[in-house]
Amino acid sequence: MEQTPTAALTDNPSSGRVYLLGAGPGSVDYLTQQARDCLRDCDVLVYDALTDERLRSHLLPHCHLINVGKRGGEPSTPQAKINQILIAQCQQGHQVVRLKSGDPFIFGRATAEIQALKAADCDFEVIPGLSSALVAPLLAGIPLTDPVMSNGFGVFTAHDLDALNWEALAQLPTLVLLMGGRNLDAICQRLLTRGRSPFTPMAIIRWASQGNQRIWTATLRDMPERVQGEPLSPCVIVVGEVVSLREFLR
Repeated sequence: MEQTPTAALTDNPSSGRVYLLGAGPGSVDYLTQQARDCLRDCDVLVYDALTDERLRSHLLPHCHLINVGKRGGEPSTPQAKINQILIAQCQQGHQVVRLKSGDPFIFGRATAEIQALKAADCDFEVIPGLSSALVAPLLAGIPLTDPVMSNGFGVFTAHDLDALNWEALAQLPTLVLLMGGRNLDAICQRLLTRGRSPFTPMAIIRWASQGNQRIWTATLRDMPERVQGEPLSPCVIVVGEVVSLREFLR
């Protein structure tokens, strides 16, 4: 029987294993079945943020929880320290889950952890998760593609605006930005100065999939005023004509 390949790189039975696991957009309802099974068997949970407390119900009573922070704008554990924690727990023979928001390979900083695990000869596997870049627009009733309005979309992190090619981004039919709540004014200004129409529809989805989810819609020109004084992080920002379809599809 043909076996489905995984992202495990080594097979050392004398040590534990680290699972780099995607938790989805936040709500436990969007965990994959594979993720649920993995959580039920783990000895150690190394997490960025438990956005849904119901996740604890999937853990063994003896599971050891290690909070490493990494919520945007707040104090967090240095990546090198996280790497050390994963290696140490794995070498003690534990089944370790490294819980990441969304999908581990979409702005999840999984590469540094995988490199460290490989260097230490630690067994690991990557478990996919639903990315908020895809789930948040869907839950807001916004299709990222459309036969008429959008033949494609781009997903970027807005953490470092100077690292992005705004001339190119302004030409995309649909633009999805993660980690951009604190830079909203600058994002709008950079798109406008690169020729994007001020009347382009725009949406901000905060806490997608969770009970306190909020959605704002406005034009690219008016959005900063629309959300003035509102806390936006964590959010997904969508720019493009497809946002106007929300009124028909939500």
